[in-house]
Amino acid sequence: MTEKPNTEKSDIEASGAGFRPDARSPRGFIDKRAGQIAIERHLIATVSKVYEDFGFEALQTPAFEYADALGKFLPDSDRPNVGVFAQQDDDEQWMALRYDLTAPLARFAAQNWETLPKPFRRYAFGPVWRNEKPGPGRLREFMQCDADIVGSDRPEADAEMIALAVAGYKALDVPVRLRINNRKLLNGLLASLGVVDSVQQLGVLRAIDKLDRFGLEGVALLLGAGRKDDSGDFTKGAQLPAAAIQPVLDFVSAGGASTRAEVLEKLAAVLVNSAEGQAGLEDLARINTAVTAMGVAEDAAIFDPGIVRGLEYYTGPVFEAELLLQTRDEKGNLVQMGSVGGGGRYDDLVARFTGQPVPATGFSFGVSRLAAALALTGMAKTAARGPIVIIAFSEADMGEYFKLAAEIRAAGLPAEVYLGRSGMKAQMKYADRRVSPAAVMIGEDELKSGSVTIKDLDLGRDLATQISDNKAWREGRPGQVTLPRAEAIKHLKSIVESN
Repeated sequence: MTEKPNTEKSDIEASGAGFRPDARSPRGFIDKRAGQIAIERHLIATVSKVYEDFGFEALQTPAFEYADALGKFLPDSDRPNVGVFAQQDDDEQWMALRYDLTAPLARFAAQNWETLPKPFRRYAFGPVWRNEKPGPGRLREFMQCDADIVGSDRPEADAEMIALAVAGYKALDVPVRLRINNRKLLNGLLASLGVVDSVQQLGVLRAIDKLDRFGLEGVALLLGAGRKDDSGDFTKGAQLPAAAIQPVLDFVSAGGASTRAEVLEKLAAVLVNSAEGQAGLEDLARINTAVTAMGVAEDAAIFDPGIVRGLEYYTGPVFEAELLLQTRDEKGNLVQMGSVGGGGRYDDLVARFTGQPVPATGFSFGVSRLAAALALTGMAKTAARGPIVIIAFSEADMGEYFKLAAEIRAAGLPAEVYLGRSGMKAQMKYADRRVSPAAVMIGEDELKSGSVTIKDLDLGRDLATQISDNKAWREGRPGQVTLPRAEAIKHLKSIVESN
């Protein structure tokens, strides 16, 4: 019988003349395999436990918010698509994917203020999206894990943010230093110098922000006429007169003191003629008293007047988490990860909805950036643990394989039956690629004798680095044992628990 040719076209051929799209990820978006997902889950679970220990309530808000609720991140245009990913709903209202977890909190607090316990302490975690140019360490979709206190103007609320951040990184066993400043100090400094022009103010703050990169000499140049870099490019300075440059240098130099109290003493001398600066110092003094009482070490949280962040956002204390690890890529090149967390006081955000001042402060762990940093340093495994793999020898015995898999799972261990059609060698390679702790074999001999053969793949991987002779490797069969079926679960547990 001659088979008739298939004259039906596939949907793709019929609609697109055989068009095949390139398999590619959008710029700034990445795929995450089990290893990275495991790292992020660990970070979130650990930090969430710290948040709960500090009395914070979990809250989950939608991925989308109305665009006007996101406020300053949107341009004045017909389509709000700068900074956020937005779309128009069927009721012609613009919605946007949340830019961070704080703006949704402000909307929620304003919407439910009458029924909330005040101050309101909440934590949240989840992905956020930013429609900006992607680059190394800068994604358009990434995870955050935040805690905020809404409704308290006490500096002690800021101190709790600092203490829980320090506790969170300690629980993660990640060496981090929290660097703390106060926007009131920066405002007081500018006022004391008579710098009232907004462009010049920004120039001074940008110069201060370059202290880590260029040192005091470079900052001095940027405060004055400007600075030429090694390539010959010239950056115009803030044009401060010579008499105003030294007080700024004294201001940023105060961060080199050995204790938080000594930093405050040095700053007090610089800001002696500024009422706002003195108010900022009082805030920091109360923060120091509280964090010291909570056991935060001097080297874990420092006062650093060189921290400049969120100039249009934060209204008081600001915090930045500095990773105290060198991170290098696969080629050994140094990678600058930047901060792995930050926060501060933002007393104006909720007021956008209510018209009434509502003080707030918070801290955010940069989960995705921290996970990437840990992977680069080798502090986190990039390969997730696989399941125990049961080797499939025969179609006729699939029922036995699945029965054993069910027994292993019932004992609390992950397990799977190999469902491909490859031979023994390929199946073992599959188990190794899954980073499985063990492979289980029930062949004809094992079925007859009521036994199983178990290969400890973890042990095999360790011994593989010590044996160079292939013949010795094959004959020795390291980590492989045959034992009664009734003892299989106990042996598998010993393998999993020992690694």
